[in-house]
Amino acid sequence: MKYVTRECFCVVECNDRHTTPEKFFMEACDDGAGDVLAIDRVSTEMSLAVRKDVPPSAVTRPICGIMGTIRLVAGMYLIVITKKRKVGDLLGHAVWKATDFDIISYKKTVLHLTDAQMQDNKAFLSMINSVLNADGFYFATDYDLTHTLQRLAHTSPEFHEMTLLERVRERRFHKSVIKHNPLSVIAMKSCCINGKIFDWNIISRRSCFRAGVRYYVRGIDSEGHAANFVETEQIVQYNGAKASFVQTRGSIPFYWSQRPNLKYKPKPQISKSINHLDGFQRHFDSQIITYGKQVILNLVNQKGSEKPLEQAFAKMVNRLGNGMIKYVAFDFHKECSRMRWHRLQILVDMVAEMQNEFGYFLVDSDGTVQLQQDGTFRSNCMDCLDRTNVIQSLLARREVNSCLVDLRCHSWPFCSALFPAAWADNANACAKQYTGTGALKTDFTRTGRRTQWGLLMDGWNSMIRYYKNNFSDGFRQDSIDLFLGNYAVEEADMNTPLHEPKDWKFLTLPIIMVVAFSMCIICLLMAGDTWTETLAYVLFWGSASAVTAGVILFNGRDFVDAPKLVQKEKMD
Repeated sequence: MKYVTRECFCVVECNDRHTTPEKFFMEACDDGAGDVLAIDRVSTEMSLAVRKDVPPSAVTRPICGIMGTIRLVAGMYLIVITKKRKVGDLLGHAVWKATDFDIISYKKTVLHLTDAQMQDNKAFLSMINSVLNADGFYFATDYDLTHTLQRLAHTSPEFHEMTLLERVRERRFHKSVIKHNPLSVIAMKSCCINGKIFDWNIISRRSCFRAGVRYYVRGIDSEGHAANFVETEQIVQYNGAKASFVQTRGSIPFYWSQRPNLKYKPKPQISKSINHLDGFQRHFDSQIITYGKQVILNLVNQKGSEKPLEQAFAKMVNRLGNGMIKYVAFDFHKECSRMRWHRLQILVDMVAEMQNEFGYFLVDSDGTVQLQQDGTFRSNCMDCLDRTNVIQSLLARREVNSCLVDLRCHSWPFCSALFPAAWADNANACAKQYTGTGALKTDFTRTGRRTQWGLLMDGWNSMIRYYKNNFSDGFRQDSIDLFLGNYAVEEADMNTPLHEPKDWKFLTLPIIMVVAFSMCIICLLMAGDTWTETLAYVLFWGSASAVTAGVILFNGRDFVDAPKLVQKEKMD
């Protein structure tokens, strides 16, 4: 077993944890299994033992699985699942949600640490807990959630002989499910149309590569991995037949950034010092190998600050000259302005022929492959969340209706609340990890129309996003980087990045601004002997607060909560 931070979310199912001062003993859950996993708390070595090797004095606690191990300042820690809840069955296999965890130190004490090291260790534990408590870890112990039905159907016998852990290492996707899940999603529903029962599922798989939060992770890395990349598979089962339709979303795949700076919407910056085409080509080479033909649905604005990104994207597709890639630009906000959301049908109709050409994957009740999906839609907006999810849900609805007609189960009536609710939950699940809030525009996804209440809720979520993007996302980014192994902690480290001192401006200017603004209010409430005296005081303190606020905004990057664990040049 590798460190959990180096791999995807992976679970080894267990029944009990037996603890002694020297070892952890993990008892398998299988009936009749005699092997016990022994973990030495000093050497950290793992070996197989038998139940009789567990000392009677061992302290026993029930657990549901092992997530892995991680090294912090105090040494190694074991992460275990202490509670789980079944959320449904996928293709006859149980899918579970991990609901509670325990982080257990290999060390018996932390007295060997200095006070500063103890504080650092506590901070790192807080980061791990923040990821674990994000309410979004789902797993299956006897089914591979990390691959689509089509990929599994075309794998070799040797692949099926691999363990689930070995398969996950190849893909490095977070396993997921569609119930307010911040990492990935699975919706599992049984539906009935005219007395015909079928199962309908959504699985969204978030890539472990270039993972992070909204403004600190944009674009691609040198290997072509896109930020906020999610593969979403829709599965329909009826009378033993299984159908699958796959879409992807991901950040605009070249080198650009949009670092928070206290402004409501920071201006995107396209790098001028990097060869964009190399990473761009790597990204789409990988896309074509994995999914076949690509249709890019770029939903960003074609004016304002988003315009350069759209123009650069179109230019790079033309420069690449790959016949397997088609680029479609659709200015979502312009087309749907003034509540004209029915105009989204323009885009659906525009790509209908391509969607028919791509098709979907179908296996009949005998296990024979009847149809293949020959390409995917790669959708994006700025965050690849709100606008993107709306379009993906419309394409998915069109596919599921075609599939049900082909399976002689008739089309799914739009009045059914099940489909839009699940896709709205999918939007929220994907959005919460990247932005810290639920998705915007979900009123349209749920009801098929835009509402004033939906606009109000979008405004509320936008305000929360503004606060989190500027004042808490640095901690969230550090937590993700620590959990995924992008930052490795050295045991008993004396010089962690957590100790980087704050610039004097961060400590001084906000105090000056608050004092000046308070004095301005006091002068207004407690007038002087003459109105000219009062006006002079108000102008002085008001000017002082305004100038200080201007200086703070000008140096906005110095006042936001920036990540500390990963070097800045790696994130820019």
